[in-house]
Amino acid sequence: MEDVRIEFDVTAGMRDGTVLRADVFRPAQGGPWPVLLVRTPYNKQDPGIFAGLNPLAAVRRGYLVVIQDTRGRYRSEGEWEPLRHEQTDGYDSVRWAATLPGANGLVGMYGPSYLGNAQWMAAAGKPPELTAIAPAFTWSEPFDGLFGRGGAIELGLGGNWSLQQGANQLGRRFRDAPGERDRRLVALVAELDSLADGGYWELPADAFPAFARHEVPDLGYQRALSDPEAVASCRVSDKYDQIDLPTLNIGGWYDVFLQGTLDNYAAMAAAGRPARLVVGPWSHRSQGGHQQGEVNFGLAANERSLDLRTTLTDLQLDWFDRWLQPDRPVGPEQPVRLFITGVNRWRDEPQWPLARAVDTPLYLGPDGTLRDEPSGPETAPDTFRYDPADPVRTHGGQILMAGEYPPGPFDQDRIERRADVLVYTGAPLTDDLEVTGRIRVALVAGSTAPGTDWVARLCDVDPDGVSRNLTDGIVRVRAEPGEPGEHEIDLWSIGHVFRRGHRVRVQVTSSNFPRWDRNLNNGGTGTAMMVADQTVYHDATRPSRIILPVVPPADPS
Repeated sequence: MEDVRIEFDVTAGMRDGTVLRADVFRPAQGGPWPVLLVRTPYNKQDPGIFAGLNPLAAVRRGYLVVIQDTRGRYRSEGEWEPLRHEQTDGYDSVRWAATLPGANGLVGMYGPSYLGNAQWMAAAGKPPELTAIAPAFTWSEPFDGLFGRGGAIELGLGGNWSLQQGANQLGRRFRDAPGERDRRLVALVAELDSLADGGYWELPADAFPAFARHEVPDLGYQRALSDPEAVASCRVSDKYDQIDLPTLNIGGWYDVFLQGTLDNYAAMAAAGRPARLVVGPWSHRSQGGHQQGEVNFGLAANERSLDLRTTLTDLQLDWFDRWLQPDRPVGPEQPVRLFITGVNRWRDEPQWPLARAVDTPLYLGPDGTLRDEPSGPETAPDTFRYDPADPVRTHGGQILMAGEYPPGPFDQDRIERRADVLVYTGAPLTDDLEVTGRIRVALVAGSTAPGTDWVARLCDVDPDGVSRNLTDGIVRVRAEPGEPGEHEIDLWSIGHVFRRGHRVRVQVTSSNFPRWDRNLNNGGTGTAMMVADQTVYHDATRPSRIILPVVPPADPS
């Protein structure tokens, strides 16, 4: 490609002398150019780097693109400790990138997931050359989606991710002993291939025995509990007041870090920082197709034909043009762009959360009903038995797990037929009902166990009776056995229209495994299991309910 020059393994020295390496893409002629920097633990030559924002397209727009392996990964030196060094290394790397031949001293950063958190950490360090960032599909509070959620362990994500990262670490550790390296890599792959029926079930879950078995770094709950510095090093929510630059936040309704993306945007906007938010019907690894789970969201959902007007690459480059190449005209735009599922349309908004959304409760009722008003005072509670040896299995949702567990919306029939899942369903809707915003369940419930979990899930039931999941949440509680209490379950957020003739459904249960670890009902940790009898109340004095942010229909006038 004659108008692009590529340099491989360009070295950058960090403040402690560690050398990191990057590939540099630059226009063949002209300059100087602003720099777009990517910092990745996943290999700077991984094809996935080209998916969210194609560096060749950026070069043709007049950018110098730098893709760097983070400390201790692939071609970079040093010891890798997941997430720990990204603020200091990010600061040093931005300053270095700004001085590369052909650079004009302005730097932007982009990339998803870990790469997105690396941007937030670099921004918190305040390198003077960093001008704008575009973090995608990344978290805010690590105990709300990364390490855990609602007090439960994010087992499905942590176990799978940490083992996957072990392949590069084993290759580096045993580079001079190829026989041992190959033996260990074969064992690691076998472990990954059998997670669904193997490692996920091992106890104690907070230790995840497979990490020690293969001697791989732990991005799991145990490390988070034992190493507060590691948690602090990746917690965005603690650093909002340190970040004063434009941010483009990109997320997906079926992404494991959805709420973090929304929270990061909301915090920046509330602080008066220039910020944009784009949320598609996407999962963590899939934005290039219009199918998620069992639902086809249409061609306009595809990041390569976004709203049939642009691409995710061009959308990000337009953002960087605004801040790094201000001489280029960029038209006015609303700060928030949402894909509203159910009607499958993109819509621009002036803010998130939507000011016009009205918190509206629907009450769990007798005989599996979901009602506008609480039940009468004599309404009997519902009960089920939760056995941690036979948990409800994960089936779709906002997940990033082993391959047997795909994300997205799926028919929930096999879940709802279980005796340990309570189902509450509203009447068929006479008009469309839009629910856009954060959803909570206030569940009045008790257990015979000293500690247990409560899981709630919101579903859309179509006229044929097919119930598909929209979002769910969990809360881990400790309480006096038999004593009911009100427990708030955070279901995160959706942007969805329940169509006329559809019904709103809420599931209540006590497990969603192996996404979240099983509560063994023993009031602590270890491996001893107890079967618990669970009671859900929904009478006038103990009204269990879901609170939906309902968006009133537009005024036809």
